[in-house]
Amino acid sequence: MKYLLTSIIISYLLILSHPNTLVKKTDKQNQDSLKTVTFSFVGDLMCHKSETDFARMDKDNFDYKPIFTEVKKFLSYSDFTIGNLETTLSGKENKFSGYPLFNTPDEFLDAVKDAGFDILITSNNHCLDRGEKGILRTIDKIHEAGLISTGTNKTPHDRDSIRIVEKNGIRIAILAYTFSVNGNYFPQNEKYMVNLIDTSVIKNDILATQHKGVDAILVYFHFGNEYERKPSDYQKEIIRKTISYGAGIIICSHPHVIQPVEYFPTKDSKLREGFIAYSLGNFISNQRMRYSDCGVILNFSVSKTPAGEITLSNIGYLPTWVFKGRTEKKDEFVILPADTSVFKLPSYLTKSDKAKLIQSCSDTKLIFKSVDERKSLLKK
Repeated sequence: MKYLLTSIIISYLLILSHPNTLVKKTDKQNQDSLKTVTFSFVGDLMCHKSETDFARMDKDNFDYKPIFTEVKKFLSYSDFTIGNLETTLSGKENKFSGYPLFNTPDEFLDAVKDAGFDILITSNNHCLDRGEKGILRTIDKIHEAGLISTGTNKTPHDRDSIRIVEKNGIRIAILAYTFSVNGNYFPQNEKYMVNLIDTSVIKNDILATQHKGVDAILVYFHFGNEYERKPSDYQKEIIRKTISYGAGIIICSHPHVIQPVEYFPTKDSKLREGFIAYSLGNFISNQRMRYSDCGVILNFSVSKTPAGEITLSNIGYLPTWVFKGRTEKKDEFVILPADTSVFKLPSYLTKSDKAKLIQSCSDTKLIFKSVDERKSLLKK
């Protein structure tokens, strides 16, 4: 486990107040030095039928860990690694399935945890695929694995609780919302179960969060037009309002392709400058089209000076590409780093595979050019 609670007393109080709140152990640092917490963020963690077929060991056992073998070390660098769990863990009695009503074996979560994830976003258009029971069981399984979930809730109190992570005295709040649940029904008195995009709700949540003494507010949105590589007017409008409410970091997915990163001057935030990642695309899926078969690991740091100034730094990324086919072992899905300068391509890749991987890296660097340009300016 990548994190430890600061003390037995704090652990006990956190469990009583909210099962999702995580406080990381503070490293021993010089009290006068710069304090930093690091994050890695990926897009959609999807599990289509083909992934489950390839992961099947026998009738009731699955192994998804090979999917993350080549990116595991890149996901383990940061203090907090986050992704959008775009499936449900509704149990084998409800029959495993992929699109359009996702239900994935629990072993998928085992692989996600083993890969280094700490926090899973659960508010997305597939979170209600298996109804209320699917939401509740998914939350329970995430917590049993020792991970945090945010975006779906078991109770009204859970809905109103703020997920705050902390390391080295830096407190970051994480809020998450989805544009849709695909028309799936849940009673009016259970609307608290899913955080839907509603600007009045978002505004109130951010205001409540600011009163918690956090250093930065990270907001995740699940929205956008599928397969479009530029943000829609709707995305831009929701983000404009969210910035005005006080968000400093905004990260999104749903379009199944990567969209640009932009920087902005903040309002009512301790950060002087924030950034938006309009869509991180697919991290793992069975979508094999160009732009949808690749993803990205987005990395960034939040630092605090001895005077209390909060800054973003070290914003960078690693392009990834999803291989589907025969490895040295068997038919597998494997997420591969697409940047050949940091990763030696495996021998099982065909000429066609290599061409697609290299093309995906070029596509990602083109769409993320603002990040590279910012790095170049900082070096001057």
